[in-house]
Amino acid sequence: MRARKPGPLYRRVVWWLLGYLALLSLAVFSVGNYVHEHAEHAAWRALLNSELDSILEHTRHEPDYHWQDSDTLSLYRFGQPGLPESVRTLHPGLHDGVLIDDRETAVMVRDTAALGRVALALDITDFHDLEQFATRWVMLAGIIMIFVTVMMASFGMERMVRPLSLLARNIGALRPGEQGQRIDVDPRGSSELHTIADALNDYLDRNEQFVERERVFISTASHELRTPIAVVTGAAELALEQPGLPERARQQMQRVLRTAQGVEELIELLLVLARDPARLSSRAERIALDQLLPEIVDDHRHLLGDKDLSIGIQAAAVDIVAPLAVVQAAIGNLLRNAIENSGRGHIALILDAQAVLTLQDPGHGMSPEEIAAIHARLARGERADRGGIGLELIARLCEHLGWTLQFQPCEPRGTRVTLDFAASRPA
Repeated sequence: MRARKPGPLYRRVVWWLLGYLALLSLAVFSVGNYVHEHAEHAAWRALLNSELDSILEHTRHEPDYHWQDSDTLSLYRFGQPGLPESVRTLHPGLHDGVLIDDRETAVMVRDTAALGRVALALDITDFHDLEQFATRWVMLAGIIMIFVTVMMASFGMERMVRPLSLLARNIGALRPGEQGQRIDVDPRGSSELHTIADALNDYLDRNEQFVERERVFISTASHELRTPIAVVTGAAELALEQPGLPERARQQMQRVLRTAQGVEELIELLLVLARDPARLSSRAERIALDQLLPEIVDDHRHLLGDKDLSIGIQAAAVDIVAPLAVVQAAIGNLLRNAIENSGRGHIALILDAQAVLTLQDPGHGMSPEEIAAIHARLARGERADRGGIGLELIARLCEHLGWTLQFQPCEPRGTRVTLDFAASRPA
């Protein structure tokens, strides 16, 4: 199952900020509402107690004193006519939100010596309407504040992260082996991004120096090895021309000659890999691939030895533009690998009109797991178990020239190798 790709960083930050603002607003609103309710109750209690104290004081000093209700304050005596039903069951103390004649009131109930149990009601309907109006506007202002903050944060975070996205895009555009590559940072980028870009550019410089040293070393070592290999090859050829050479010695000298020629082929591959792709392309020439195949097969027939193996060619007339030595080395290496890993049967080389060469051997064959392991090793640049260093170099050459190399198992046994030269066909 494919792993889910994580979302952008700025979006995560915005969501966290939205959650934080929502929790903060909820906490502030809850605390504010709690403080407001307590302050409101304290105000009602102080006001009603003050009014009740004033009424009781007047009653004590003026026996004929009679309280007159106002628009907002009403005095009720328990056991007297006109006591609202909603007040009858109230116990002594402050009661908020009591409905009297469909009006919301705050009622203070107190037991007195002069008047018995009394209730002083304050009409707070208008105040509660104003309170609800203020609450709605505060909530609306809070929502608008959160929305504006999130929008500004989203815009700001996107602008802040954009240079990082451009930096990642520039890093993704780097091509392995290409010289003079550099990472540029958007002028709006932060100092941290410039630090990262400077570190990457420094790494690119050191990597280019390392690659150049490796290229020079491979090229120098390969040229230096050519001389002793040429001496060994010449000596082996000269020895084979001597009359009366014992058969056992002739077999050993032929083995020496074949080994020297194989090493010379590997040196040629190393030299090719040490060059830049542009220099490699400059060595390309037009090649009649259908005519080259028989020559390559003849050069490798000695590897058959006493094996019960045959090699057949079925080739369409195809021309490609590529370095001749590389084509010879690539096909020859694959053919040698097929011969060495086959005991008996027929090795078929088929070249179609699309410049796709198929080489099928009857040998031990490879399972899909073994083929997948070979592809994985080649992708990691490791040495393959089958085919030696030549197979790895062939894969590297195909990558340089745009060719496609594939391995497939055959039923009931054997291996099919497909080498696609389509990228080198002339336009």
